Amino acid sequence: MIDFNKKKGFICDMDGVIYHGNKVLPGVVEFIDWLHRENKQFLFLTNNSGYTPRELQQKLARMGLDVSEDHFYTSALATAAFLKEQSPGCSVYAIGEAGLLNALYDAGITMNDVNPDYVVVGESKGYSLDTLTKATNLVLKGAKLIGANSDLTGPIENGIAPACGSLIAPIELATGKKAYFCGKPNPLMMRTGLNILGCHSGEAVMVGDRMDTDIISGMESGMSTVLVLSGVSTRETVETFAYCPTVILDGVGSIVQER
Repeated sequence: MIDFNKKKGFICDMDGVIYHGNKVLPGVVEFIDWLHRENKQFLFLTNNSGYTPRELQQKLARMGLDVSEDHFYTSALATAAFLKEQSPGCSVYAIGEAGLLNALYDAGITMNDVNPDYVVVGESKGYSLDTLTKATNLVLKGAKLIGANSDLTGPIENGIAPACGSLIAPIELATGKKAYFCGKPNPLMMRTGLNILGCHSGEAVMVGDRMDTDIISGMESGMSTVLVLSGVSTRETVETFAYCPTVILDGVGSIVQER
């Protein structure tokens, strides 16, 4: 078990943990109230690259949740930080939404659909055969392939939607090149999250609904892990993995009850 009262920081996934689509999940209001009341350090760490931190803040506000913009970190921000560190001032051909494009611009990275240094793929409503063909040929000409995250699917209100890992797979297959993914479970993203919180891994808890991104990233970072069953995982699917979370709870509301 985990003594949640003794933990200093909480890193939480969002899709399937805090909400499904535009619907807040049971127990979330109580959980966030508890984080505020107990002065816990917390960060919402999402692999969804489509939204900016401000958009995520406003999304939660529309659901009646009061969380300031500095409590969000996305795979888009992790991708931009990685490229800025690897190749300052580089250019990219990007397939993605505002969250990814804004993060790249803010990191001093320019757009280039002729001879970019990188092809960067995130979640995108504008994904099409034309963008896929463009990206494929740019990679064949030498651009390095980067994915915001490796998730194959993401939860939505009426089922699942293909996520970045599924969208980038055709480019990998067509070119024979493997993408480098910057989001969870990449330890670079987890280390950044802990630095933002000012926490040592032993003082922090990773809360998520996915074994293959949330739980493994928390475990490999040395954090206690909480798998919630409000998203894609069930007690049966947990048994298919060679590792396990520290605890399994129905949802984040149970953290308040378990303390």
